[in-house]
Amino acid sequence: GRLAGRVCPARHAGSVDVFLEACELSAPGDVLVADNGGRLDESCVGDLVVLEARAAGLEGVVIWGLHRDTADIRAIGLPVFSLGSIPTGPLCLTGRPEGALEFAVVGEWTVGRDDLVLGDDDGVIFIPAGRAEEVFTLAETIRDVERRQADRVRAGASLREQVAFGAYLAGRAADPSLTFRAHLRAVGGAIEE
Repeated sequence: GRLAGRVCPARHAGSVDVFLEACELSAPGDVLVADNGGRLDESCVGDLVVLEARAAGLEGVVIWGLHRDTADIRAIGLPVFSLGSIPTGPLCLTGRPEGALEFAVVGEWTVGRDDLVLGDDDGVIFIPAGRAEEVFTLAETIRDVERRQADRVRAGASLREQVAFGAYLAGRAADPSLTFRAHLRAVGGAIEE
């Protein structure tokens, strides 16, 4: 599924109480972002947390770690993004980290309530809420260019023709530092921004 909303962060320490508290503090439309440190040996979210998130009006759940109860979560219908699934629940209870409800770490990103999360079939991205308009405008521009390019490929004009790929190869031969992205910017074919 797709999701979009403000980050509602929660850092897991072996118990679901942090997720219940995050739901308590959330606003409708938020997305629970559960930080389990990217662990691959345990799950931290199951069907009950997902049901609670839906009942709290959240748009979905993003987990930096694993989930369990996949079939039940699918039946609930709330979008859930994670690194995968495993039947094992939390393996140990640790002390609750300071700021457990203020920020979450997902990969190399630290996100909090001033960030937005967007998700679709390709995964999730985070953007600062203050830059949302700028990012959305750029994304729409790239989407529109790519849709026109796809339509032209379907009509018989190869992508190589559209982006003057032969000219890029000749340019790179003359100047090995020329990148494809720089070439695309020059010809208006921004498919790699």
